Amino acid sequence: MLGFILEVLVGAVVMLIAPVFIPSRYRGPFINVRGYGFNLGSGCVRTIGLLIILLGVVSTSYIDVGDGKFAQIFREIGGGSLEGGKIVAIKGENGPQARVLRPGFHFEPLLNILNTVDASKKEFVIPAGKIGVLTAKDGDPLRPGQVFADPFPAEYGIRMLDADTFLQHGGQRGPQLTVLTPSTYIINDYLWNVELKDAQDVETGFVGVVKSNIWAPIDFGTLKAEKPDKCDVIKNRENILGRIEAPIVPVGCVGVWQASLQPGRYNINPDAFKIIPIDTRAQVWTYAGGYTRRVINLSVDGKGEITQASPPPEEVKQDQDNADRAVFVKMEGWDIPLELRVVAQVSPEEASCVVAGVGSLKQVEDRVLTPSIRAITRDVAGGTYEVEEVKVDENNKPILEEGKPVIQKIKRPTKALDLINQRPLIEGEIERRIRPEAAKSCVTIREVRLGEPAIPPELLVAVRREQLATQLAKAYIQEKAAQDQRISSEKSKATANNQDTLVKAEINVQASAQNALAARNEGEGQSDKLKKIAEGQRAQMEVLGASATVQLQQFNAIVEKVFTFADAHPEVLTAALSNAGKFVPNISVSGSGSGLLDGILAKMLSGNISDISPVIGSQPKH
Repeated sequence: MLGFILEVLVGAVVMLIAPVFIPSRYRGPFINVRGYGFNLGSGCVRTIGLLIILLGVVSTSYIDVGDGKFAQIFREIGGGSLEGGKIVAIKGENGPQARVLRPGFHFEPLLNILNTVDASKKEFVIPAGKIGVLTAKDGDPLRPGQVFADPFPAEYGIRMLDADTFLQHGGQRGPQLTVLTPSTYIINDYLWNVELKDAQDVETGFVGVVKSNIWAPIDFGTLKAEKPDKCDVIKNRENILGRIEAPIVPVGCVGVWQASLQPGRYNINPDAFKIIPIDTRAQVWTYAGGYTRRVINLSVDGKGEITQASPPPEEVKQDQDNADRAVFVKMEGWDIPLELRVVAQVSPEEASCVVAGVGSLKQVEDRVLTPSIRAITRDVAGGTYEVEEVKVDENNKPILEEGKPVIQKIKRPTKALDLINQRPLIEGEIERRIRPEAAKSCVTIREVRLGEPAIPPELLVAVRREQLATQLAKAYIQEKAAQDQRISSEKSKATANNQDTLVKAEINVQASAQNALAARNEGEGQSDKLKKIAEGQRAQMEVLGASATVQLQQFNAIVEKVFTFADAHPEVLTAALSNAGKFVPNISVSGSGSGLLDGILAKMLSGNISDISPVIGSQPKH
């Protein structure tokens, strides 16, 4: 500005004052042009002054805006004052101008004289994962009760970012509902204030419950809605007794929306719409630790004797990730810590109910369900429950019906050992009672599982000793069966290895049995023979007398021996016959046939056998 004034002053001095001081001899001829006369010399000086003035005007009438930049204009002179509380001029008033100069060469008369032009402004870059939250410094005022300006009209869209378009088409001053998505923009600082904020993400496995601060039409891509005519709270349609009252409203109203956002990234104004992520995956709430575990160890020595020992108690600490410590239940006079694992889940449809009714899933767990779970567990484990048992008679024998035991349902107090023997029934009863309580808080219970109970070892030692003794007895039976099997196997193996010997022995046994049978038969025959002989001898004795009978038997024995010897040694008999002549007796016995034999026999029986002729069978001499 000062340079321009100096240039104009210098040009004016050169045009108006300098020619007066030019000597006449340098002024040149007087020239008259259409009634105007001037000296040629003074005319040149005035021309130079005019050029100096024109050069000053031209030098302040253009600007060259570099790439990636833009120029903002502030009117200083000749525009008049802004009225009606306006801040940004759209008709050339003095002050901040709505228009900006984009990259390139711009020429306007006296541009730099009438205005202050700032060509150092850089384009505004919004990186990925960020949004630009806009606040307008000028525009129409917000309506009563309105917190955020209306969204940019769809027909103009992002062109509303231009200050001239914004101010001439109903743009409202204040926080804007429309945000800038990742890109590059020319931002007129006279109108806009831009703040970078993170885009709102809904992770996989979650839904985004929207708490809205505005009443307006919605377009979030996956969730769209016209501006609702009414924003009445949606009533509990399921009519669950005791269900929490959750003030849920239709999409587009102020409050917690009924519909939730699916997983994804949303470029929305976090001041207008707060997205509350709710985990819809199955949640595992563990109640464990915070107690002392005592045990009694049983062992068996080589002789099968059972001994027991008590190691130092173990302190079971509560993990920081657990929902709470173990639940202590009173059973048969004992305080027994019971560990639980509860699987819960919030459906996408119930996520808004959780936020509006309680606040968050963690608050549902801590404020509502954990106290209920602890109370129900104590009631079930320390109270009574229904079990199925075999019906028995007065002798404690099962009652049968069509050959099958009769099953009856009875209610009885829960026993400590039921935590082991009847665990599924207790788990089912706890789960059955917890589910309606969780449903009141818009949470679904999927399952309840009991951990290993820390039953006092005094209650378990008798049972475990009995089990161990039974197992030892079974082991003894199994070992004996194994030994018997091994003996049988070894016996079979030995039998196979000595099969030829066994066959021979078996044949010998069979042969001896046959021989014994033959001997018995022979003995019986001999007995019969002897009996007959005895009878014959008795008859002989009656005829011949005892002495003669004895001699006859001796003779028969000698004859038998002679014939036996002859059978065994035929050569002796042959030699005897060949020399028979030498032994022929000279005695003659009268008679023939049986009479001769009777005579010989009579002599033998009388003991005169020496008188018999050696030649038996010689003809007698008469």
